[in-house]
Formats: sequence, structure tokens, C-alpha cells
Amino acid sequence: MIEQTEMVVTNWHYHPPTQPLTETSSIKSTLGFDVMRKRASTKKGIACRFTCVFKIDGAFVLEYVGENSYVIDFEDVIDRAELLKMIRNAYTKYNEIFDFRKLATELANTSLTPLNESIIDLDAILPLLI
Repeated sequence: MIEQTEMVVTNWHYHPPTQPLTETSSIKSTLGFDVMRKRASTKKGIACRFTCVFKIDGAFVLEYVGENSYVIDFEDVIDRAELLKMIRNAYTKYNEIFDFRKLATELANTSLTPLNESIIDLDAILPLLI
């Protein structure tokens, strides 16, 4: 059995821009993704951590970090397709929280950087689940 935990926001540092946004304002963001192994005496799992940093006209505005874990029975075998599904689900939760929290910021009309699945090395993550 695979259980997904609640997405936990571990960092939300927002610094309002010093200048109002204009049509020429340049909003840039970068998305980072890390995976950590989790292990207990009766379960195995991974934790997915996403980090997104926003800058407006080169000035730092927001750092948003969220973590989501999967707890898996030892006898369950996870393949590439299941692992990718888990990562996608974690990113969806991360994005949903951002979409709600951004409403109180200057980034209300901004979206998160899409998850680039092509750079995720599934073959390096799968051994964490053995």
C-alpha cells in the first residue's frame, strides 16, 4: 500500500516588490526538485521537496518550499511509471497550495514553473525504494 502524506510548506518567504508591477516588469522563477529516502522499521518511502524562487526585475520576491512524502509497505515494488505518478501528484499538491497563497501577493496572476519531467532521473530514485 502507498500512502501520500499532506504537503507541508516548510518555507514561504515573501518580500513585496519595492516598485509596483508594470507591463514591462520581468517575473522570473526557477524550480528545484529533490528526493530523500525515508525508512522505518515497517515501511519505506521517499520525500519529495520542491523549491521555487521568484524574482521581479532581478529582485528577490518569494521563496516557496514544500515537502510531500510517500509511505510504502516493504513488499510493494515501485516501477518507473508509479514513481513518476507519485512525483506528479506531489507537484500537483505543491502547485495547489501556491495557487491559493499567491492571491495575497503581487504574484496573483503568476503561475509556478512547470515541472520538467525530462530532467528527473527516475533510475537514480528507484533504488531509494528497495
